[in-house]
Parts: sequence; structure tokens; C-alpha cells
Amino acid sequence: MPSSQVQAQAEQERRRRATRVSAYDQFKARYWADPAGFVRDCIVWKGDDTLTDYQADSLCHLIQYKRLSVRGPHGLGKTGMAAWIVLWFALTRDGKDWKIPTTASAWRQLTKFLWPEIHKWARRLRWDVIGRSPFNERTELQTLGLKLLTGEAFAVASNRKELIEGAHADHLLYLFDEAKAIPVDTFDAAEGAFSNAGSDTANEAYAVAISTPGEPQGRFYDIQRRKAGYEDWFVRVVTLEETITAGRVSREWADNRKRQWGETSTVYQNRVLGNFAASDEDGIIPLAWIEAANERWHDWAEQGKPGTLTDLGVDPSGGGDKFIQAPRYRGPGVDAIDTLQALPKPADPTDTMVQAGYVVIGLRANPAARGVIDGIGIGAGIAHRVREQGFVVDIFIASAGSDKRDRSGDIGFANRRAAAWWNLREMLDPSYNAILALPPDDELTGDLTAPHYRMLSGGKYLIESKDDIRVRIGRSTDKGDTVVQGCCLPEKLPPAPFAAAAGGQRTAFVRR
Repeated sequence: MPSSQVQAQAEQERRRRATRVSAYDQFKARYWADPAGFVRDCIVWKGDDTLTDYQADSLCHLIQYKRLSVRGPHGLGKTGMAAWIVLWFALTRDGKDWKIPTTASAWRQLTKFLWPEIHKWARRLRWDVIGRSPFNERTELQTLGLKLLTGEAFAVASNRKELIEGAHADHLLYLFDEAKAIPVDTFDAAEGAFSNAGSDTANEAYAVAISTPGEPQGRFYDIQRRKAGYEDWFVRVVTLEETITAGRVSREWADNRKRQWGETSTVYQNRVLGNFAASDEDGIIPLAWIEAANERWHDWAEQGKPGTLTDLGVDPSGGGDKFIQAPRYRGPGVDAIDTLQALPKPADPTDTMVQAGYVVIGLRANPAARGVIDGIGIGAGIAHRVREQGFVVDIFIASAGSDKRDRSGDIGFANRRAAAWWNLREMLDPSYNAILALPPDDELTGDLTAPHYRMLSGGKYLIESKDDIRVRIGRSTDKGDTVVQGCCLPEKLPPAPFAAAAGGQRTAFVRR
């Protein structure tokens, strides 16, 4: 081929590449300060899925204030918005010195939600508008990171404040996902990295904190209530009506949760209305403790659910109540309630044999395990039948007396129901390095946050009765009661050793 032709082809290739680079540069200039426009124009939208008005409003104010804090109900699309912000910032700052540390209240939020969401939306980017080739999933878009030519986005555990503080770049974006439980120290560590950015410098720093609300405490709460010193944050409160209008939340779901949890309950205020709300002063178990136990359950499940069945809480089906079983597993560093089992109710509610059969099946996983069965009404017959099969049974009589005392040793309990509920409270108390894991179950969460307690003149706690709770909230707390029973302390330890374990060995079981 003549050299002139070679030179001509080389020039064409140079121009082609220059045109491609120029298109990418034009994209950066166009969307540098327009994240809402980036989301509208650079994403392939499907069906009714689109940018909502409240999301667009939040993104526009991010540019104006550089600090954005958003709260609202479950389902408003917080994680999707966080993913869009990461992709917008990374692509428009590519070629500059940039970093995006992403953190969350729990590591699982990053690994199971935020970064998979980033991958999802990256697959729907319009690369023809962006002007570059799709991300290489081996060298650029990785499981928990995005590395481009001059910067990267990455996941950081919220308890690793030294990594947060060590992130420095000319263009910074800090993303705080589910920010309600992120430690104050982590927010403060990020502030140190912002020190060289401002309108009087050539550097820029953005911060985004998004979450459903929780207890009225912590840095996210201070930002949302516009506490003095946080006026430079733009605060966006997304209402339930906005999410329903946008088609993100079902009104039927919201109405059902109101009936399930009660309009004034903490869980309804937090999750459905998007309001900060403290647990009732006379409530036994705060919602935040249950949510922490749910996170521990996810960790336990991801480890393969280690441990041995040691207890089986049983709430028999008498009349209208459900037949619920709560298996409890324990081992070194493990104490977890597995997914609650809602079993079929017998056609004849007085038939104890069918329900006893289900209890026996549950206990066969470990013949030394203890069944804790509500002994009122039909439960007495079920308990006796299971005992006849050779299993250890603790008949739980809620109104029976109790010799237990609280952790301080100063306060007793009016009956066994009160002792059992207070025991679960103490097992979930984060002040004492709680390890109990509870399955994420909306009905269980509502049950555990529902009961109230009061102090009697004799220095004993009394827990609201099941009948009173049913009148107040319109339903029975069957799942909550079953978990309480599965974790309760025996008033009198069963004879030791227990039934023979596998292999013919006999074991004595030490209870907490």
C-alpha cells in the first residue's frame, strides 16, 4: 500500500478517535452541573420507571448546596438515586482527580443493595449519549468499586473512619447510605477531607446522606432538623403522598401497615410516614434494637446459619390465633431465631394431635432441644403429648409466678409473661453487646414494639396482657409471643441430663 494511503488512513483514525474523545468531553461539559439532566437523558427508562419530581428536586439542590440530606418512607427510591449520583459524578469528573467513598450503617447495605444498584443502572446507561464505551467489568466496574482513569468510587465500612478521613482528591463525593445509624465520628472524619474545598478554591466536595428515619438522635437527625451548624445542608423530606403519586409506594400497602402497626406506632411513623419517632416511653423493646437484630440475622444467614437447635417456641392455634413456631439456634458466638414457621391450622381447633406432630417434627433436629409451649387452653394437651414422645417440654403459663429479677437484681416481675418479655429486652440491649439475631419480619417487628409495661407498687414489672394489646391494636401478637417463649428462661430447669443426643451420648445443657 502506498505510503500516502497509509498516512491518509492514519489521519482518518486520528480524527475518529479525536471525535470520540470530543463527544465524551462534550458530555462532561454538558452534565458537569446537571445530575438531574444526566439521569433523564443518559439512562434507558423502561415502562413506568422514571425520575420522580422529588428525586429531580433533590438532584438539582445537590448542585446548589453541595450537601444533600434526604429522608422519607420505605420505597421512595433512595438507593437508586444514590446509584445515579455515583455514576454521574464518576463519569463527569473522569480525567480529573476524583474519589467517591461510599459508606452505610451496615456493610450489608453496601454489598447487597447500593453496589448491586450501581451495577444495575450502569447496564442501562446510554453510552451513545455519554460518548465512551461501556464500563469494562473486569478492570473498571468491579463488585464494590468503580475505577476509571483518574479516580475511583469504593465501599468503606462506617466503623473505619480512618479510611473515610484518608480520602483526598480535588473532586470529592461522600455518600452516606442509610445514614440514620452511621456513627458521628464517621461524619466528622469526612469533614476533615472537605477542608480544602469551597467557593474560594478550585476544589469541590459533595456530601449525600440518605435514609429512612429512626430514633431522633445522631448526626443524620441533627442535619434533618437543621440544628445550628448544619445550615449548609439542603434537607429534603419526601412525604408518603409524594411517593404514592409517583407510583413508588402503594396506598394499599400503606393502609395495611397502618392497620397492622397502628398509626401512632414508631415502626409506622418511621417506615411508612418517614418521620423520626422515638419508641414509646412505656414500650418494652425499641425499634432500633430490633432492626440491629435483623442485621445480625442477615449476617448469620450469609454464614450458612451455624449453630444447633436448642429451643422451639410454640404458640398453638386455639380459636382464631395462628399456629406459630420459633426455632432458636445457638453455638459459639451464635444466638439466632430462624424464620418463623406459620403452620397449617387443623380443621378441628380442638385436635391436639396434629399440632403436637408438628412440634415433634421441629424438635427432631436435636432431641435435647427444649420445646416451650403456651400451656393455656389447647396448648396443655399439645405439651403433654410431646412429652409422651420423650421430648423436653417447658409449659409456659403467662400468668404463673416468676422468681426472676432484672439484670440489676433490684426489680422482679408480676408473672412469667413479664419475666419472659423483659428477658428478650435485655438480650437485645446494645449496651450489653447483644448477639441475638431476629428474622426480618414486618409482623414480628410490629408485635415486639407493641406491648407496654408499668411498674407495680411492689417493685415488679407488669407487661400489658395479650387481650389488652388485641383491643388496642386490633390483632394478637402471636409471632412476638412465640419468639419471647423461645428465648425465655426456665423458671425451673428440666432434669439433667436431657434426652440422649445423636450417637447415644447424653448431654447436660447449660442455659443462659
